[in-house]
Amino acid sequence: MSFGLSRGKPLDISGYGLTGDDLPPLPDDLLQNPEKAWVDPRQWFEHPDRPFELEIGSGKGTFLAQQAGLQPETNFLGIEWAREFFSYAADRMRRNRTENVRMLHFDASEFVRWRVPTGIVKVLHLYFADPWPKPRHHKRRMVQDQFLAEAFRVIQPGGELRVVTDHADYWSWMEEHFARWCDPAHQWQGKTMFYERHDFERPASAGEGEVVGTNFERKYIAEGRTFNAAILVRPAGLDLA
Repeated sequence: MSFGLSRGKPLDISGYGLTGDDLPPLPDDLLQNPEKAWVDPRQWFEHPDRPFELEIGSGKGTFLAQQAGLQPETNFLGIEWAREFFSYAADRMRRNRTENVRMLHFDASEFVRWRVPTGIVKVLHLYFADPWPKPRHHKRRMVQDQFLAEAFRVIQPGGELRVVTDHADYWSWMEEHFARWCDPAHQWQGKTMFYERHDFERPASAGEGEVVGTNFERKYIAEGRTFNAAILVRPAGLDLA
């Protein structure tokens, strides 16, 4: 299957890229039985029993291409909304035979909320998400209470949500949300639900002077921007029962 062009050559996503057409329709009773909409993305890999990590906003797949090679026993799914970037990343994984990475062209917030089964994600990566700087667009920001609740649900006990941004105002927004969600007394829809906050640890694939090593980060480093980052951990002893 081909999408777009790269230096005049068609991009081939076969075996590595999926779209919304590959997902079953949402059930009519979605709100009453949300588990009917679940699609286990671990089954998209040759070895579905391996640890599973999810990246939101993968761009051209630079982080995944680097990190997947250092974690060959982990499966990675990258979600990218920009079709050109998605196609490039999927074609990149195909060309490099990166068997433990798949790419999905879909709305990430919708996929996490409605499609991902509970407790299957070891690490959820969110790097340099769109800051939507205008106040009227803040509702589009990925970090919202609903997203943090769904991330908590899909991350396995002891798993992590890893976040990096270059945008100061968005970081302040995140800090406000993190302050609430890292309070052990925090409640969401009548359930105790909170994260433990940790300092960010650079992935092994990050280069000298990099926090993560994405294309966006390398561009921002050249522009002299500063970065903020955090890791939120779902407590191992806290379940949703």
